Amino acid sequence: MGPRSNSGARALAQESNLGCRLQPAGTVPSARVKALLIVTAAAETATGLALAGVPPLVISLLLGGSLDTPAAQVVARMTGAALISLGVACWLARNDAGSRAARGLVGALLFYNAAAVAVLVYAGAGLRLHGIALWPTVVLHAAMAGWCIAITMNVKGETR
Repeated sequence: MGPRSNSGARALAQESNLGCRLQPAGTVPSARVKALLIVTAAAETATGLALAGVPPLVISLLLGGSLDTPAAQVVARMTGAALISLGVACWLARNDAGSRAARGLVGALLFYNAAAVAVLVYAGAGLRLHGIALWPTVVLHAAMAGWCIAITMNVKGETR
């Protein structure tokens, strides 16, 4: 086979899903986005299930406090449902990591993780709440925010 047939095979290999062109290797870090989405799906779904199922345990571990009223337990369970929803969204987007929707999801995850760091640091430093899982959770959310920033900067730098 000559160079002409080889380039035709490459072009054919780059076509998939009803003629949509795949991104050439190295232009979009879709493997990194996919990994972020899978890790987020696992972590947030597990946390959401725990919060929806046994909110007093999660709150005790995270903040060292208790949920004294039925209203607080309802809010905690709704938060658990929201985390499960976030996990499901990440899981469903994992195989479409190069899309604009997945990039939007990474932006939303950046906001969520940065907000989680701010709220939890305030809970620990400002409100003096202290569960055994508080500071490890702050570090985890800070790392996840950093991962989102790295992906966002890499995608912007490589696709423009």
